[in-house]
Amino acid sequence: MVSKTVKIKNEMGFHMRPANMFVTAMTKYSSDIEIVTDTKRINGKSIMNIMAACIKCGSEITVECSGADEQAMLDEAVSLIESGFGE
Repeated sequence: MVSKTVKIKNEMGFHMRPANMFVTAMTKYSSDIEIVTDTKRINGKSIMNIMAACIKCGSEITVECSGADEQAMLDEAVSLIESGFGE
């Protein structure tokens, strides 16, 4: 398993558009991904779970990946989050 803690930069938080971009990117990997907040563990391949978590701007989350292509998955996930999903 590999993991990294990152901060959500989007002014609107992890809302519908970034969640869709994230899930679309992560589903191409065979590894599992979880987003860990202070109180929750979220399946990173489930748009409904990400939306339900209500992750706000400035929140620190830990992205955990495990599986055959875990490092590539983590790298892309972190890149998407740190870029603010292009917003």
